[in-house]
Amino acid sequence: MQLEFPDVEYEAFIFDCDGTLADSMPVHYHAWCRAIEKFAPGKTMPQELFYHLGGMPTRRVAEIVGLELEANYDPDEVAEYKEREYLNLLHTVRPIESVLSFARSMHAQGRPVSVASGGMPHVVRLTLELIGAKEIFPDDMIITAADVAEGKPAPDMFLLAAKRMGVEPSACLVFEDGEMGFRAAIAAGMGLVKVPSRVD
Repeated sequence: MQLEFPDVEYEAFIFDCDGTLADSMPVHYHAWCRAIEKFAPGKTMPQELFYHLGGMPTRRVAEIVGLELEANYDPDEVAEYKEREYLNLLHTVRPIESVLSFARSMHAQGRPVSVASGGMPHVVRLTLELIGAKEIFPDDMIITAADVAEGKPAPDMFLLAAKRMGVEPSACLVFEDGEMGFRAAIAAGMGLVKVPSRVD
């Protein structure tokens, strides 16, 4: 995978997890399909909607999909079930080597690195551990939607990551694969590398 970098020097680096460090979006989609089948029988998770909402907190995705499908379910129950299904499939997830190698390189140079993910905290940490990235990102450098008032596309997670790394937002380069993450990075005033997570 060839990444296109902005022609600017940055001090610190923020990485989304799913679809950016981890090749996990197809696995998440499969887990969502199982959840929708259970809580909205006869309906299916629209693939285009799934990829459009990538990066949003899980519960918020459950809410939006429920409205889209006119499904009468509890978003909390759907989100929890979906995450359990994802954990059952987690062993199939592999790293996106080009992004993970860059993160390792920056970490080895002593440059600040962090993760900002819309996933549930324990799931994000398990994913990072599985792909061999846990040693790069200590717990205080893993930001999730649980740490902020608003998830992506709001800039809150990225701004908190910058604060914890001790740098200005403008000095940060974000690696993201989804539209919600792109919008959040731009709103935070940060540089952006778009990681292609979907091949049709």
